Amino acid sequence: MKEILAEGFAELGLTPDERAFERYEKYCEYLEEKNKVMNLTAITGETEVARLHFLDSAALLKYVKTEGRKVIDVGTGAGFPGLAMKIAQPDMELTLLDSLNKRIAFLSETCELLELSGVLCIHARAEEAPPEFREGFDLAVSRAVSYLPQLCELCLPLVKVGGVFAAMKGPDCDEEVKASEEAIKKLGGKLIGVERYTVPGTDIRHGVVLVKKLFPTAKRYPRKWAQIKKQPL
Repeated sequence: MKEILAEGFAELGLTPDERAFERYEKYCEYLEEKNKVMNLTAITGETEVARLHFLDSAALLKYVKTEGRKVIDVGTGAGFPGLAMKIAQPDMELTLLDSLNKRIAFLSETCELLELSGVLCIHARAEEAPPEFREGFDLAVSRAVSYLPQLCELCLPLVKVGGVFAAMKGPDCDEEVKASEEAIKKLGGKLIGVERYTVPGTDIRHGVVLVKKLFPTAKRYPRKWAQIKKQPL
């Protein structure tokens, strides 16, 4: 795994320390072990996890600043992209948010196993996040969670004015981006653009939608999930 990761990080222009490679290996082992009973991920095997989870997640570090920042990963699942980013760039204050408690338990155990500090694992839906989370983060990230207009309503209220929301999507996300224009505006944001990249060691292309928070989000957002789903902004 170390060789795959080292080559991938070099391709991304990133240089994690030696401790990071050890942590990725432990993370992979624990993920594989728990996945047998918890169905955490459909991606399995050392090579696939290294490329399609760890390197894909870490690719986001090319486009956002995390050092010394408060970061929230919304709908983190098994820790992607947030925890994989934290391993490569430990100097961030990370919150992992997920609606399924067993995933949060897995993430808490993983952070303890990896001896990672500065990580808060929270069991909650994004639209029901603790009040103190509102506009409390420099960066919100999310990977393959929901349709972009819905996702913007879940994530932008959590971002400080001047902060950024980064949504990891497939390469053909232009239609979603266009459909999100009104939502982004209503929520106090502005589309910066879409960055596209190839996952190292593969021919898989992904996109990152970047939105900057310009104004505070109106208190009426986010709405209840049923409303968000039924009537996207």
